[in-house]
Amino acid sequence: MSGYALTDSWTMTRRELAHWSRQPAQVLVGLVFPVMLLLMFGYLVGGGRGVEGEYVDYLVPGMLALTMAFGLESTMLAVTQDLNKGVIDRFRSMPMTNGAVLVGRSAADMLQSALSLTVMIGVACALGWRAHGGVGGFLGALGLLLLFRFAMLWIGIYLAMVAGKPELVQAVQILIWPVGFLSNAFALPDSMPSWLGAAVEWNPMSRTATAVRDLFGWPGAEAGHVGAAVLWPVILLAVFFPLALRRFAHLSR
Repeated sequence: MSGYALTDSWTMTRRELAHWSRQPAQVLVGLVFPVMLLLMFGYLVGGGRGVEGEYVDYLVPGMLALTMAFGLESTMLAVTQDLNKGVIDRFRSMPMTNGAVLVGRSAADMLQSALSLTVMIGVACALGWRAHGGVGGFLGALGLLLLFRFAMLWIGIYLAMVAGKPELVQAVQILIWPVGFLSNAFALPDSMPSWLGAAVEWNPMSRTATAVRDLFGWPGAEAGHVGAAVLWPVILLAVFFPLALRRFAHLSR
């Protein structure tokens, strides 16, 4: 059964990748937008009150984590469009593993997320940023970022099926914004009011950004957050992955 699930999911992944060639502008926007944010916060808004050393060394890991939290709109739109065009119903009438459509969509999104990380790191290096944590730390940081993305992705897929219509996606996606902006992506929690700093510390994205800074070798990084950076996405996946599959299974009932 697992073999059929992998085959069906790969078929759906290739379907989503084929859309890239027909909609290259959407892929390009997804790659350029986080770069624009990095440049904007690095040169126009940046300052990094209380940050030790160069602000770019603090900002880049936070921006990488923010990129993994945002940009879910294309996946959410794709899910709702398939629902409203009857594509999902046609797939459900075929001998296909339950949820393969969603897994395929998530796999394609993860490939684009990996590409986005590559572009962002390339731009960051051009700005003078460097990772000092060694190869193991670098790969570990990338793994944490992609794990966080995978968890956020399944939250987005579930919310897309709850919304049900493409025009509602933007309204639903607003629910994800606080995860990105109420975080330590741009500033230290110590520089914020105490009540806000406490909320920022508990943000799953803040845990990822803090652990990534440590693994990248930022001099002012706090150690010991890798466990929390793994645990939060695992908890989110344990909740939203089965919720999404259950919602999908009951769509036509």
